[in-house]
Amino acid sequence: MPSLFNIGGYKIYFWSNENNESIHVHINKGKPSPGATKVWLTIKGGCIVANNSSKIPASDLHELLEIIAAQSTTICAAWKQHFILDEIKFYC
Repeated sequence: MPSLFNIGGYKIYFWSNENNESIHVHINKGKPSPGATKVWLTIKGGCIVANNSSKIPASDLHELLEIIAAQSTTICAAWKQHFILDEIKFYC
């Protein structure tokens, strides 16, 4: 499970068995959890909340989404390297 960033107590990561899905990250406070908030990355460098299962407060989530969008190139590179992919599948 690659951990990408730790921001204000939140861990941003993806699971190692998700290479058949469109690129996304999970966000959870503390240690990673299967019920964490899920965020899709878009081909234009933005992001979309798939669910907020870990109930991140709106103000925190907004800030985290801005950071994820700003780091989309880094996240895409980590996804490609981890899953050994030439191309990434995006949600939209």
